Amino acid sequence: MKRILLLVLLALALSGCNTIKGFREDLQKAGEKIEDAAKRK
Repeated sequence: MKRILLLVLLALALSGCNTIKGFREDLQKAGEKIEDAAKRK
């Protein structure tokens, strides 16, 4: 029973890390676009 719970928690933690990483990359791309627009003006 404890192994199953541990595996479920591990899977949730890993999927959360991927979500946060993807969000950080999206945010970084948005920042780059804002910088590019600011440089043009």
